[in-house]
Amino acid sequence: MNTRQRDAARDALDQRAEETAGDVIAWRHHLHAHPELSNREESTAAFIAARLAQFSLDEIRTGIAGHGVVGVLRGGVPGDGTVVLRADMDALPVPDESGVPFASTAVDETYPGGPFPVSHACGHDCHMAMLLGAMRILAEQRDSLPGTVLAVFQPAEEGAPLPEVGGAREMIAAGALEGFAPTMAFGMHVQPFPKGTVALMEGTQFAASSMLRIRVTGEQVHGSTPWMGVDPMPAVGAILTGIGQLYRRSDAFTPFTVSIGHVEDVGRFNVIGREVCLWGTIRALDDRTMAEVEEHVRELVSGSAGAFGCRAEVEVLQPVPALTNTPKWVDALRPSIAAIVGEDAVFAPAPTLGYDDVSEFVGVYGGLYIGLGVQDTEFVEGVLRPVQGGRGAVPNHHPAFYADDEALINGVRLHARVALDHLWSRVEEE
Repeated sequence: MNTRQRDAARDALDQRAEETAGDVIAWRHHLHAHPELSNREESTAAFIAARLAQFSLDEIRTGIAGHGVVGVLRGGVPGDGTVVLRADMDALPVPDESGVPFASTAVDETYPGGPFPVSHACGHDCHMAMLLGAMRILAEQRDSLPGTVLAVFQPAEEGAPLPEVGGAREMIAAGALEGFAPTMAFGMHVQPFPKGTVALMEGTQFAASSMLRIRVTGEQVHGSTPWMGVDPMPAVGAILTGIGQLYRRSDAFTPFTVSIGHVEDVGRFNVIGREVCLWGTIRALDDRTMAEVEEHVRELVSGSAGAFGCRAEVEVLQPVPALTNTPKWVDALRPSIAAIVGEDAVFAPAPTLGYDDVSEFVGVYGGLYIGLGVQDTEFVEGVLRPVQGGRGAVPNHHPAFYADDEALINGVRLHARVALDHLWSRVEEE
């Protein structure tokens, strides 16, 4: 009876995914046209909560760690499984050059460092719409679900501006999943891979990441009398040069990077300023390398500053753990994924030094993370190429990033199928 009930639910979910595609696309267009930056997702959260309310869920939690939303769906079949399906909500301070008729014209006038144009240049609009679609069709099949589904709509995945906090770690700390004992978490991200494909790898797929802030302090003085002060610029130069040589101190087979993306000073053309602040990021594919590189940066900064008579401070902020797919979860859920897109469409991507803080959920509860292909590309002898007549590959965070609406239906199916199959696997193990 259990097998027949599970198989009937699979068929129903697949059919309803097709039938709800129009709404999923419409939701995606609305969210794309109305993006909000990290920790400012107020209207986005209201839209999500309103849609979830239409699905007759058992509970909707709002205002978690800022604007986080959790939809709770309890199945009608006894079972102890609880699956977390996560979608991120925030947009980027990037202009929208996607060329779509629903492109964003939003500008955030008050965001720190702004004003900024705002767009969903990373595809989080797709993530939210796909998860909404999955929750609708799962709710319609609640009588065939042996356990609980938690739809987690997470703010601030891209990182909250300091001194604010936010993201997956804050949602967990704020009790987003209080009262539940998740048995797995599932995350998915749209990427420039061919439409209809899924990137799934065993091992560390996304890096550990931290924000880096380095303050170098000297003594301010007029440019005409530099000997009467302490110029922090030579120390900064030594630090920047030294960062480029840190690879010589780490194992060449454990990838990492230290990148400085922003420099702030407080001088002018004829004043040697007192302080220079460097902002950057550290990425590494394993925790040991991450710790080593952080220590190397501290030693470099301290020694370089001291050599020029300056003081220095290193802060490692907003740490995100690496995202690792263990063999257990890959083996368990690969059949569910292949059933949606076909075995030939599932491929192993190369690891990347990008990050996704869904790793906070996967690391705590176990689970899986995949990439969903959404662009006009194809693999030719293992190399990603543009499809003739298509738009080609445009990376996430690029102003022209795009996602084909037709690809979203697979995302709906994948969320729903992974949730259903995991919950039934718990029953079948008993």
